[in-house]
Amino acid sequence: MSLSSPERDDGDASMDDDHLDLAPDGDAASSDEETIKGEREQEHIAEIVEEELQDFSSSNPPENGVVANRYRELLRDRDDVSEEGSTDGLPRRVGSPIDSLLSVPDDSPSVQGSLISSPGSSRVPSLASRPGLSSPTPSFRPFDRRFSSRISTPSALSPRPSSPAFLAGHSRQASLSSQFFLEQGETETTAPPWEVVRWTRLKKLNGQAFSEAGKRNFGSPTCIAVSASIVLGTSKGIILMFDYNQILKMIIGPGTKAVESGPITSIAISADYTTIAGGHASGNIFTWDTSRVSRPFLHIPPLDSSQVQNRTMDGHMPSVAITHLGFLGTRHTALVSADDRGMAFSHLATRGTGALGRTVKTVRILGRYPDAPPPSSGKPLKPSTVLAFSPLPLGNVERATDSMGLTAMLTPYLLVIVSTTPIAQTQHKSARPKDVAPHSAMTGCLAWFPAVKLKVPDPNTGSTMSKVKLVYCWSNVLTVLDVDEIPTEDKDKPPILKFKARSRWKCEEAIVAVQWLSRSVLTVLTITQRLIVLEDRSMRMTEAFDLIGKYIYHADLFSAQLHNLVEQLDEDDTSMHGVVADAFYMSFKAYKGRIFLLGFNDVSIGALSNWADRLIALMENGDYIGAIQLATSYYTGDANKLTVGLPEDAALRHKMVRDKVMEIMSASLKYVFGQRQKRGSTIDDQHLRQLAETCFIACQSIGDLDFLFDEMYEWYEDSQVEGIFLEVLEPYILEKTISTVPPTAVKAMVTHFVSKGWESRLEEMICHMETATLDIDQITSLCKQHGLYDALIYVWNQALFDYITPLIDLLTLLIPLVQNTSYESSASLMEDEIYGVNALKMFPYLSYTLTGRIYPTGERMDDDVASQAKAELYWFLFSGKSIAWPKGSSKVFLTRPTHPEEPSFPYLRMILQYDAPSFLSALNEAFEDSFLNDSQEKQLNGGTRQNLPEEQIFGLTVDRQYVVSILLEIMNPSDFAPEDTIYLDMFIARNLPKFPQYLLIPGSTLDKVLAGLCNYPGIDLAEDAQLSAEYLLSMYQPPDVSTLIPLFKNASFYRILKRIYRNDRQYGKLLQTYFEDPEDQHEVFGCIGECLKPQARLTKKQTHDVHDVIKQHSRELVELDPVQAAQTLAKYASELHRFVLDSLDDGSELQFTYLRALLEPGAEETSEQVTTTLDRDFIELYVQLMCRYDPSHVSDYVGIVQATNLRLDKLLPTMEDTGVIDAAVILMAREGQVQDAMSRLTKHLETLESALQGLVANADENSEDLDIQQNAEDLLKGLQKYTHVGIWLCQGQMKTSKKLNSVGRRGSPSPDLSPDELLWLELIDTTVQITRRLSSFVAPSKPDRVSRGTASPTPYLDSDKLVALLRSLVQHTFTALMTATSTQSGAQPSNRLVASSGGSLTFLRILRAFLTRAAAASPNLADLRAVLASIFAAYAYEASILGLANRLLEEQLFVHVRQAVDLRQRGWRPRGSTCETCGARVWGPGVAGNVFEAWEDKQASENARREERKAALARAGARGKGRAEARKNDGGSYQGKGKGKGKSTVTGEAANGSQDVQGEAGEEAGANGNGNAEVYGRRKDQQPLGPLVVLACRHIYHKACLDALQAKQGAGADGNAGGGSSGHREVDEFGREAGYRCPIDG
Repeated sequence: MSLSSPERDDGDASMDDDHLDLAPDGDAASSDEETIKGEREQEHIAEIVEEELQDFSSSNPPENGVVANRYRELLRDRDDVSEEGSTDGLPRRVGSPIDSLLSVPDDSPSVQGSLISSPGSSRVPSLASRPGLSSPTPSFRPFDRRFSSRISTPSALSPRPSSPAFLAGHSRQASLSSQFFLEQGETETTAPPWEVVRWTRLKKLNGQAFSEAGKRNFGSPTCIAVSASIVLGTSKGIILMFDYNQILKMIIGPGTKAVESGPITSIAISADYTTIAGGHASGNIFTWDTSRVSRPFLHIPPLDSSQVQNRTMDGHMPSVAITHLGFLGTRHTALVSADDRGMAFSHLATRGTGALGRTVKTVRILGRYPDAPPPSSGKPLKPSTVLAFSPLPLGNVERATDSMGLTAMLTPYLLVIVSTTPIAQTQHKSARPKDVAPHSAMTGCLAWFPAVKLKVPDPNTGSTMSKVKLVYCWSNVLTVLDVDEIPTEDKDKPPILKFKARSRWKCEEAIVAVQWLSRSVLTVLTITQRLIVLEDRSMRMTEAFDLIGKYIYHADLFSAQLHNLVEQLDEDDTSMHGVVADAFYMSFKAYKGRIFLLGFNDVSIGALSNWADRLIALMENGDYIGAIQLATSYYTGDANKLTVGLPEDAALRHKMVRDKVMEIMSASLKYVFGQRQKRGSTIDDQHLRQLAETCFIACQSIGDLDFLFDEMYEWYEDSQVEGIFLEVLEPYILEKTISTVPPTAVKAMVTHFVSKGWESRLEEMICHMETATLDIDQITSLCKQHGLYDALIYVWNQALFDYITPLIDLLTLLIPLVQNTSYESSASLMEDEIYGVNALKMFPYLSYTLTGRIYPTGERMDDDVASQAKAELYWFLFSGKSIAWPKGSSKVFLTRPTHPEEPSFPYLRMILQYDAPSFLSALNEAFEDSFLNDSQEKQLNGGTRQNLPEEQIFGLTVDRQYVVSILLEIMNPSDFAPEDTIYLDMFIARNLPKFPQYLLIPGSTLDKVLAGLCNYPGIDLAEDAQLSAEYLLSMYQPPDVSTLIPLFKNASFYRILKRIYRNDRQYGKLLQTYFEDPEDQHEVFGCIGECLKPQARLTKKQTHDVHDVIKQHSRELVELDPVQAAQTLAKYASELHRFVLDSLDDGSELQFTYLRALLEPGAEETSEQVTTTLDRDFIELYVQLMCRYDPSHVSDYVGIVQATNLRLDKLLPTMEDTGVIDAAVILMAREGQVQDAMSRLTKHLETLESALQGLVANADENSEDLDIQQNAEDLLKGLQKYTHVGIWLCQGQMKTSKKLNSVGRRGSPSPDLSPDELLWLELIDTTVQITRRLSSFVAPSKPDRVSRGTASPTPYLDSDKLVALLRSLVQHTFTALMTATSTQSGAQPSNRLVASSGGSLTFLRILRAFLTRAAAASPNLADLRAVLASIFAAYAYEASILGLANRLLEEQLFVHVRQAVDLRQRGWRPRGSTCETCGARVWGPGVAGNVFEAWEDKQASENARREERKAALARAGARGKGRAEARKNDGGSYQGKGKGKGKSTVTGEAANGSQDVQGEAGEEAGANGNGNAEVYGRRKDQQPLGPLVVLACRHIYHKACLDALQAKQGAGADGNAGGGSSGHREVDEFGREAGYRCPIDG
């Protein structure tokens, strides 16, 4: 990747000057951006998602403490897999077993006796409106649905409403308000104990360094460095060294030259802590041996004035502050430094006997000197500085990089990593990432982390040694760079370093400082002084603190150097920044997991809290809920493991944290309930609920649910608040997280929820619990008492595997319905919730159980259990007798206790009488189960008969055939109404095609089924019945279909009838059925096409039948869609057009639309093709109808239709009646009746005139009813329209009539006018007379005619507008006459004079005749004044239009000419300096021949020619003469010859000609030695200088070479874009060749 100019200006130039080579692997100029993209795409998808989530959460400020905020994030992540995103929604209840009534909201008590408040109640919608015991309404469609449960399966449950996962974060405001402090001693802790970073102010150190006496003696601290000691640099050039006991160990600098060198601006400590280096504002660098601080160990001064001028050595400029400083490796005498002018140096001191005996060699590694020459590229230099700078520190393992002296430098444009040993060499360069926000704050910082030996292998790489890492930041973008060492074959050479950008993170604001807290944890300081803690691998922000209160020391170090960059900000340049931030790097340091902050007033240390310490601190502070939450997050690993010292390995972490979680929960419960016993109810129930929720989550996370009931429940029960515990337990039971509950807890749960009126919620809980833990007697009695039949069924099924008892309980509810058959009693019972709602639950129960599903959860049963349940239910329903249940008891369940005997199949009969549709619907689902397939297989699989009870043996023999037979026997018409038997017919009709191998039903029975389907009881069942009949007929063919056809017709089963007629090829009846079917009438057109298409091969009788049906329904067919009807009949039955049109009302719009589809079909076929097949009557009728329904289109249509198809005598009356005069005129003109056409037209114009006069005359009378102004304007527009028709008529007559030579007929009277002239005369006379009469009539003579001042809404006449419209009639007429006569004169170019005079005489003859006639009709010449004014206005209008057009054309032409001149003056620069053909140099340095003298000769010649031209123009007495002489002299200059002057064939302007249309041919251009126009010249030795040709592709040739080459290539072929064949090229009038085509680019 090539670097941009700022980067090269900043880094490359200085490195090239110093001969610093790039790394051999070529990675030095790589971009870290591409590396990160590839890495993320392949390996870090999960981490990126996690990072984005963390970024989102980080945008919200922490609320109620850091622990609560983090716990909220933990819980959000934990529940991201849930289906519902609402935090306060109730548990989703999916409706009742048959999806009808909703359950009561859980927070409202159930109202007994109310239908809608019934817990879990449900009702079939159609059943609610059933009177008594009658069947449901026909709209009930039982076979199109499936029964579903009100109680959802666990997988579909929504997140629990009261789950702590959806609560707001635990508030710790009380904890925050009760912050405590350590004893006032040498330190002062200001942060709460549960924070990740605990801050401590060094009071003793601050008292010495920041006190008034300290600042007076030492100066204010300006920078800090930390290693084995804390070192401060001050504004007086003094260095203070403290140990960790805050004892001032050394004061370095007083009495030496260091205090004279200005403030300390940078400070560094060597690897062995024995040497301290300080950089000063004056450019001096001093190093100090801590064992002897009386004098400097080394002094590296800046360059003096002579060194600056002569540049004999490298070094910092004087008075330039040393902003960065560092030691290399373990050496005391090797340093690197950088200043605020953007220069960096490496300093290496030789060994000697003291400071005077050592010499320092300084090498520049970055930047330019102020007086350095500009780069050769000529690009302007942008200001630069070193924003961040750091040498690689030593790790605890030896690496080759330790001896290379790696130093990282960050400028505004570039990251540069340089190795300084053994020679300065660039190892890596990277441009600023594109992610940096444009015009943001300019900041830069970086920090190394060395290679270290790991105690545990890295889980990502498996290595026991970590890599060298560099983190660097530009503005808000942070990047982590890994450094790999690749050993070389030569051991003496340093290894090859490979740099790979691994991770990238974007902050919300600019980053001003960055440090490594540990190998995996980064800490970042932002521009607003927020501290952010990041985990390295995941780039997840774990913590964020506001440190604005620390008053961190910062200084403006870079704005003075970069002010030009900010002041000259280019908004379009997105690479620059809007402001330069202050420097913070000197105040923010990290050492061994601690953060050191240098403030304006103090020094603070931040230490990472251990996870156990944080938990203990929270407990001691009384925040036990927060402690449990935090411990749980530690266990699950969702908290920031690396930040608080937890291992990444899950097993190790669980082992460490589990016991702590249990201990905290036990202690919390003991403390809370102990306080409750002491203080009574001071601890509210809400607090206890939060504790319970937190403990539930903790126990679930660690997998120890026994703690909940063994210890925690006892605490709540002893305090008589077990209801809180049970309510928190509810969502866990619903999610089946907890399914086993001790009996004591179950009893308490039932008591609590019943007392609250939450029976519905209790029912759901029971249905999700393990029934083995329940008290069956208690639960069953409770369920019956409160109507919880879903739970009752579940308990009987799952606890006792009894599937008959719950059905008996439900049937017991139906006994009152069977006993009471009167309307009143049954209706009242249906409204009761127990009888009318709960009994309906038997149908979803049967559906679930007979298909092998557990009711009501919907889970699958085991195969053995499902077989037993199905067999028992089939035995109970289809055994045909009353049974005693439970088995062994003498209690027989009777459906009619008051009757002496039971009917056959009593239970089945009672269910069918109650709700046959719902039962058949459930049975329809059961039929799809394989249990009913084959009874023999079931017996074998289920075991022998001897080992099975009676109900099992009988149930295994039941199959579909038996079930259908019993149903047909029971549901006979004598016992059941048609409203019920119709559902049995539908049941059989739908299941017989699905199971033909299992069902065998006689044809007579199926015929009855079809008959029953045809006699459906209600119209709402028609569609279901027809669909069922179609199912049945798909596999059953009645022996005599003809007997069923009347039934199908009576039932309106049109789909069945269509299929029968189509199969029997009864096309007439088929089409008749389409007409009768109200839902499918538009398909009748497709049926006609299907019947009458040639491929159908209909007989004559069949075709006749189809035609008869079309005739019978012709009107209906056209009313459906007249366009489609016309198109269909035109394609398949065109002979029926006449009949169809006659069947429609005469003159109706249907006739018009039908004929339009025939005669003007649009794009499918042209009108000429259609009219050939239709007679004249159709066309005439169409024109007549068009006059009524679309009069504006008549003239267009009659203009394109053939004249032979229209009869004037039949059409003209209609046209006149409807006012379509323009079409009548067109027809008469086509018939040759031009004069009659004009007469009709003038008559119509006079009619319009009379109408306008009457309208204006009665304006006062009708002003309230009519819009007089609008109507007057409409009439005048009509006059304009028909005036234009007359103009068209006159123009057409002039084109068709023979032109007479009337040159000698001047002054002839009007009878001698030609017919076309007479037409013009009549039209002009008519328009003038109308205009004259109406103008005097429209202009109000009485001022009170038009009332303008009244308040009434009466419309008034705008006389000026009406008069203008009137006068436009005459203007348009005379304008058209002038145009026609001028067009006529231009049609004879052979004799222009005669033709021109003839056209003028035509106009004058017409005008004279008009004036003569006008004078005779109106002797008063004043009447003609307005007419003549209109005529002359027409002339003036034409003249003004022509003048305006001429001006516009001249302006546009000038613009184009100016552009062409500019293009010619610009010229083309040749790509090379040699001829592309011969290779000889043709221009530039080294060209052969005296080109410059030849160019001077030509310039002198042109100047002389220009002077001669001016003199000639001055001498000329007339303009034409002056032009002639100038042209003559100009021509002479082209042919003159002189010294060094040859014949010029191509001028300089030719070089700027435009390209051709294709852009292929270049324009010929001349060029001399410096790129100007071509010159013929000769050297002093008479060597010719030939012309040159420069093409648009910038290739350059000798003209002779190009001619020869193209002559060779184009021999025998046509000439290309600019010329002809070889050797003969076309030239223009100036002698220039038209163009060339480049042999290379074409």
